[in-house]
Amino acid sequence: MNHDLIIARYGEIGIKSPKIRSRFERKLVKNIKATFECDVERNQGRIYIHPEDFDEGVEKLNRVFGVVSYSPATSTHTTFEEIDETLTGYVKELASEGLIDENTKFAIKCRRVGKHDFTSQEMAAHCGGVVRNVVLAPVDLTNPDLTIFVEVREDDTYIFHEKIRGPGGLPLGTQGKVVVLLSSGIDSPVAAYLMMKRGCEVIALHCNNDPFSGPKVTENFNLLVDQLNKYASGNQIKRRVIDYGEYLTVAKTKAPEKMTCVLCKSGMYRIAEKLAVKLGADAIVDGSSVGQVASQTLSNILATRYGVEVPILSPLIGLDKEEITAIAKDIGTFEISKIDDGGCSAVPRYPETHADLERVKKACEEMNQDAEIERAFQKIRKLD
Repeated sequence: MNHDLIIARYGEIGIKSPKIRSRFERKLVKNIKATFECDVERNQGRIYIHPEDFDEGVEKLNRVFGVVSYSPATSTHTTFEEIDETLTGYVKELASEGLIDENTKFAIKCRRVGKHDFTSQEMAAHCGGVVRNVVLAPVDLTNPDLTIFVEVREDDTYIFHEKIRGPGGLPLGTQGKVVVLLSSGIDSPVAAYLMMKRGCEVIALHCNNDPFSGPKVTENFNLLVDQLNKYASGNQIKRRVIDYGEYLTVAKTKAPEKMTCVLCKSGMYRIAEKLAVKLGADAIVDGSSVGQVASQTLSNILATRYGVEVPILSPLIGLDKEEITAIAKDIGTFEISKIDDGGCSAVPRYPETHADLERVKKACEEMNQDAEIERAFQKIRKLD
């Protein structure tokens, strides 16, 4: 099709106060420009995008949070003559691509903004006649096979037939920073994605459990961040890695072994809290889903978060594995998470599943958790 722009639409941004809406719109435009080369205009709840590479723009706009839907479109001036000429050419292209013929039920939907000497219904009826002058297709306003949209905005008119679903959410970078505990598994990358969708900038913290895990764990972490960064243009994910094996060794040898997983998760939260304070993040995020593994029973969730003052968010908390996996496949992280990394050999044969808070506190004292966490945190390093 001979399109000359892409019309992008947003959703919940439109219900914000005028000041917040304007700020979110500006951030959305900035993120679009960071995703692909283009010129962008804002006008009355629409974003008009002129990409240097049109196909690239259509492909990559699906990764920009805040965009609810978008349409490749053809523009013209708001006169009957120019609309007739443009729509005639548009329908001929549709016919050449096999999208409309004499058996295709079609409808015209017209939306109008501004003052004009015609109504939306009158323009829709007129455009329907233009279509039938090109191809004698039947009109069906109830159940059409093809809908052609004619959007009249003041002196400009836009014609399109597709509404491509975007990722929705809020523009990335409008809701502050979060530290995400990112492993090489399926769950935590999905949790990171969902927080990005809500506008949060991500700092990815990976705990390297060597010698209890293989070398592929950190490699897979980097691959997952690379994939998530496809959705993070303008707000690239910061990577932090901490050597966690020494902490786990102390937890296994100086506290009851069945408490290892509980102490492991507790330590991760407390290290993430230190990093959040250092980098100005407002919350910690993990991939917990109630009951999925030993550390994610309700009693263990309570025990592992004891003493952490920074909010801990778990966007997957009510989802099951099938739902989480579906999102992972959709965003391209599933195949990476499936790569065998050898697992974690620190997991005891019979891990604690119903941790009592007092016993957890005692175990933390036995291993001198505060000192071990501080020792581990001093070795944190950047990978970006």
